[in-house]
Amino acid sequence: MARYNRQPKPHRRAESWLELQEWLFSDSWQPGLKRFRSPFAFRGTSNLRSGLRTSLARLGGDFASMEPHLLRNFRKYAMHDGVDQQTPWDWLALAKHHGLPTRLLDWTYSPYVALHFATNDVDVFNGDSIVWAVNYHEAQHYLPDTLRRVLDAEGADVFTADMLMQVATTLDAFDALADEPFVVFFEPPSLNPRIVNQYALFSFMSSATAHMDEWLATHPELCRGIVIPAELKWEVRDKLDQANINERMLFPGLDGLSRWLKRQYTPRK
Repeated sequence: MARYNRQPKPHRRAESWLELQEWLFSDSWQPGLKRFRSPFAFRGTSNLRSGLRTSLARLGGDFASMEPHLLRNFRKYAMHDGVDQQTPWDWLALAKHHGLPTRLLDWTYSPYVALHFATNDVDVFNGDSIVWAVNYHEAQHYLPDTLRRVLDAEGADVFTADMLMQVATTLDAFDALADEPFVVFFEPPSLNPRIVNQYALFSFMSSATAHMDEWLATHPELCRGIVIPAELKWEVRDKLDQANINERMLFPGLDGLSRWLKRQYTPRK
């Protein structure tokens, strides 16, 4: 279990709302485009020490051997609510979206959506949170040549299900593309408004047993952690709510409305 404690060390601690904005949007300017287009994917977690473990790894035991059984049974029982495209990548995204333990990690293009998930649990406001930022544009330089050629041909920085199918039609074929671990950033299909509103992005490693924490520890130039101190959380949370970055917007429907109202009316302790 000690291996999960290996992670890129967070090296920026925001002392104010303005400093937080500066760090979240730093390195966004793209001279070639003459536009502010950040190459970073963001992930917010309410616990600074939670790391970057997948839901599959958190099962414990021989979790890698469980992966094909989980996915096979999900497809078997989910046929009536399945996906239009029958690729393993579409099914993997659908399974993750509905809570099945997978090797996928949730990310977003939006630093504010990541901030929401770093500050949405008022029960842990006495501890620090973190927003991870990973440069998905630079991460592609560590991909196998076969995958890089697909990105180059499409002029893209991240993959879609159709693009992945050009190289690997199964998870086993994907894992066999290289001997060394690598990470892929994958834009899921727009399954419903929640995926769209959260500006969602997934990452996954080339093996169920490979961990993003450990991979980033060997490529620290790709990653930075922005710590939101406990004493700053209420200000961040209130300003996000005023900007309409909340459960009502990110989880469209009555479930999201109920989550938002519960948090809005929870007394500050």
